[in-house]
Amino acid sequence: MKRILSRKRRQRGVTLIEMLVVVVIMGLFVGLVGVSLFRRADEAKRTAARTQIDSFMTALGAYKLDTGNFPNTDQGLKALLVKPEGVDQWSGPYLPKDVPLDPWGHTYWYKYPGEHGDQPDLISYGADGQPGGEGNNADIESWSNSK
Repeated sequence: MKRILSRKRRQRGVTLIEMLVVVVIMGLFVGLVGVSLFRRADEAKRTAARTQIDSFMTALGAYKLDTGNFPNTDQGLKALLVKPEGVDQWSGPYLPKDVPLDPWGHTYWYKYPGEHGDQPDLISYGADGQPGGEGNNADIESWSNSK
């Protein structure tokens, strides 16, 4: 008789309350860790945009060394890949592949002559794709070193 009782106890499954406790604990863990991961993802996108802008500025510098000037606003960043008409001494392409979208899927805004010194203005408008904003929506600009 003892053998039968002991076998039944060993075969007993998990109770509903035990399962609910495990699910609640897992939910709390995912909630706490998830918020931290999303914050890191936003930070990573801002860093990626800054890195891409720095890369474009380096390529634009090489373009200027070869041609004597930066591409104008109409030529834009495409001039780093395809020789614009009437431009002598172009030795591109200056980028290894097509100009990517920013980390939020928007095109980079390019203007030359720029309004912030003698270099072009290059901007990612952040997550919202609109000028201005704070946090994840903040603009990332070529003339600003803030991340």
